[in-house]
Amino acid sequence: MRIAHPSLSLFSTSISFTRTRHNNPPNLLAFVSSFSMADPNNFSTVSAEDAATFGFTREEMYSSKLAGTVTPYERHMFLRHKSYTDWASRVEEDLLPKLLSSALKSRKNDIPLKTLFTVTEGEESDGDVLIFPEMVKYKGLTDSDVDGFVEDVLVNGKPWASGVQETFTGSYVFVCAHANRDKRCGVCGPVLIQKLKEEIELRGLKDQVFVSACSHVGGHKYAGNLIIFSPDSEGKVMGHWYGYVTPDDVPELLDQHIAKGEIIERLWRGQMGASTEGGDEKDEQKTLPNGTEVKESEKHEESTAQKTEGNVGGCCQVANGFSCCMTARSEASETKKSEETIEASGKTVTGRLTSWVKSWEQRDVLTAAAVVGAVATVAVAYSYYRRSR
Repeated sequence: MRIAHPSLSLFSTSISFTRTRHNNPPNLLAFVSSFSMADPNNFSTVSAEDAATFGFTREEMYSSKLAGTVTPYERHMFLRHKSYTDWASRVEEDLLPKLLSSALKSRKNDIPLKTLFTVTEGEESDGDVLIFPEMVKYKGLTDSDVDGFVEDVLVNGKPWASGVQETFTGSYVFVCAHANRDKRCGVCGPVLIQKLKEEIELRGLKDQVFVSACSHVGGHKYAGNLIIFSPDSEGKVMGHWYGYVTPDDVPELLDQHIAKGEIIERLWRGQMGASTEGGDEKDEQKTLPNGTEVKESEKHEESTAQKTEGNVGGCCQVANGFSCCMTARSEASETKKSEETIEASGKTVTGRLTSWVKSWEQRDVLTAAAVVGAVATVAVAYSYYRRSR
């Protein structure tokens, strides 16, 4: 996957929009307004005031660096479930998503690949499961199937014994449009979905690029948020996360990222499947898109540590505001920190004890030598005294 270096016109357009975002650019407001008027039954119909407060012209747009805001992981699983307009704030509390999320957490130590779980719109295909990067689908998962599915597919890496495994091809774009979870996603997501579908149809790609709404993926403040699963030049599927996406960015995502495999660096948050093996082991710095710098060796160590800390997380949110992926990592992380603290303390105590023993032995030897010397001196003096009498 290459990093796109936008043409001057594209770059200038981006800078111009960035500088004028607080002045409510008319093209974006017009797009949001036309979207609302065109589909009055859509849950995400918004007023001009909400569009300015929660949409693409809000104050926080472009206020944070994006690169590095995705926790490394290796597999992404999507469950088709209802229409996104019907999702509650905690969609994972619906029965099927809840059972699947709970099974993932309870078996996290048995699942070899760190797996994120997200809900995507289903309606007529409720219960279908899509798995990336394997690009496989299982149809009709039910409540009673969950444990067997997790055991077969995620734990043992085998086809589901009670279902038919299907493979699929093409590029898949998942856009966070979880309005009941966060209004920014509710305002931006549906607009991006409509724009993507329009541009895909214009390019004749309806049978090659597929767009769906998804539940919360983390980072409300980066809305519009979307994830693109698309094969690179070698056929390897990578899930690339983008933030601060606006309708004006959609053509570039289709023409640069999906068509050419080039990352749009100013919008890039991170990716699925960050490698933890091979490559150049030199301790040199690598500049990531939109300004984040890390050392290659540090990145390698961090990714490796995160693999051992916990293998399964869910982007679905659970009680007390913690996500499944945060829970999966935090328990192991805290344990590791405690172990490191104990180990460090043990080393410190041992070092001090060894030093004290060595110091004590040295003082003891010197004291013994002094005593022997004193005794010898007294003996010589006494012997001389007796001879002189």
